[in-house]
Amino acid sequence: QVFNLTLSLPHTKLTVEPAMAELKLSETRDLTRIERIGAHSHIRGLGLDSSLEPRSVSDGMVGQTLARKAAGVIVQMVKDGKIAGRAVLLAGQPGTGKTAIAMGMAKSISQETPFAMLAGSELFSLEMSKTEALMQAFRKSIGVRIKEETEIIEGEVVEIQIDRPAVSGAASKTGKLTLKTTEMETVYDLGAKMIEALGKDKVQSGDVIAIDKASGKITKLGRSFSRSRDYDAMGPQTKFVQCPDGELQKRKEVVHCVTLHEIDVINSSSERSQLLLRKTKSKIVNADGASYASMQEPNIASYQWTQGFLALFTGDTGEIRAEVREQIDTKVAEWREEGKAEIVPGVLFIDEVHMLDIECFSFLNRALENDMAPILVVATNRGITTIRGTNYKSPHGIPIDFLDRLLIISTQPYTEEDIRKILDIRCQEEDVEMSEDAKVLLTKIGVDTSLRYAIHLITSAALACQKRKGKLVEMEDISRVYGLFWDVKRSTQYLMEYQSQYMFSEMPMGEGNEDEANAMVA
Repeated sequence: QVFNLTLSLPHTKLTVEPAMAELKLSETRDLTRIERIGAHSHIRGLGLDSSLEPRSVSDGMVGQTLARKAAGVIVQMVKDGKIAGRAVLLAGQPGTGKTAIAMGMAKSISQETPFAMLAGSELFSLEMSKTEALMQAFRKSIGVRIKEETEIIEGEVVEIQIDRPAVSGAASKTGKLTLKTTEMETVYDLGAKMIEALGKDKVQSGDVIAIDKASGKITKLGRSFSRSRDYDAMGPQTKFVQCPDGELQKRKEVVHCVTLHEIDVINSSSERSQLLLRKTKSKIVNADGASYASMQEPNIASYQWTQGFLALFTGDTGEIRAEVREQIDTKVAEWREEGKAEIVPGVLFIDEVHMLDIECFSFLNRALENDMAPILVVATNRGITTIRGTNYKSPHGIPIDFLDRLLIISTQPYTEEDIRKILDIRCQEEDVEMSEDAKVLLTKIGVDTSLRYAIHLITSAALACQKRKGKLVEMEDISRVYGLFWDVKRSTQYLMEYQSQYMFSEMPMGEGNEDEANAMVA
């Protein structure tokens, strides 16, 4: 048989036409939306109104009204910059939405405010000391908004003339660029690098551009309104702007938002680079044509910054010396006094805080007293347990002196109604259509076992429904995957019943151990 295939983008439409039989299959997919569905991908915020009152269902959040309201107060103080060096504890049973509240806080905070996440167990698997890893996490959570003035050339391109040499390789290309505003027009000479940059950005006559005089960076602002009728049809990405007024050369304030850790990494890499590169003699020709020799450092700024950014992307930062951080803190303090920079305290979230040992808690005690400390949010699901690194027991496995510094937000178990609403949201997030009877059964399973187990069954039931070529997940699909995948209670009961057949069994079953087994299952 002969098949004719038709493929159209951005929406894929596949038509199969066999020569002998009439069979058409049409499928449309949106290729622009490729997102991974995670455990908390449905969280969009804390679900609060303007007066910080929690809505019943909003931004993917359900229930936990008191905890969400308390977290909203913390977020509002972070936005106003009125809180720093404080610590908050999210404490509650497993599966009560502690991480979801932390994710909601991260989504509610503005983009400029740093938000760093860390698991307590990560500190013991890094190739650096625990205190260094905590210090880097702290510095990642502190932002610096740096203000600087730069000179730019902004105008509408009138004409671009490029003179190419007759013989290739004989000389570099030169050219002229004519820019104008509503009040003036100027011709600029172009070098080879500027010509290459203009060609790379596809700048043409009628475009409005801005050129940074310090770096030579070209920014394409849009196309002039006076050239809106040059073409009959234009793409949706074409943006029309007014021709700039005033002079071509202007001074503009630019704001850079970076974290202290990024500054640490770049300067630490620069320090290593300076040890490798030595001073060399360079011959400099002055404006009069006279030459003189001098001791001058090679231009290593570009190399240093490249090494610093590579370290940021690869994560191979290593341990940063305390002297480098002290110099950076001193410089940032000078910028703050001069009005060139301001500190933006962010949020550091440490999950599984009970995994930290006594040394880490001592370090956190001291770090929170620093002037430039972020807001620390920690979470745990432990009760009264042993503090790691000691033989003493404490609430949540946290020392009493550190626990006294914390504002404690408690989360409560979800009700049956809350579980039903959360399952509805997850079905919508995972694009699964489910009947009402199936949702009732899944809610009952969530109440009897756990919410996480019920959420895990959604996609499994959808696959079972797809296997029987159904379009709606029914009760039989839920029952099928419920029998395939066991929850903790059924697995523990099975283990207690057949533990004698397992290796290294430490609890021999007898008549007196049935109550203990039932308590463990409960």
